[in-house]
Amino acid sequence: MTPTLTPPPELVAPATDERCDRCNAAGKLRIRVAEGGELVFCGHHANKYAEQLAKIAVDVAVAPEFSWRGTDLMNN
Repeated sequence: MTPTLTPPPELVAPATDERCDRCNAAGKLRIRVAEGGELVFCGHHANKYAEQLAKIAVDVAVAPEFSWRGTDLMNN
């Protein structure tokens, strides 16, 4: 049997289970729509669809390091 080397925990990237619904990249924006469903988008798709997402979102969660251009649209 060949031994497997595992890196120390501090070197392992944190796992994220939220992936973009369009391209499977890491999720940066999660919205909840009025019908009760949730959508997750990477930064690229979140900004690409910002205008449409702002119209249908009832709740928004944005990753702290991500600047979503739809934030201003939600406040109008």
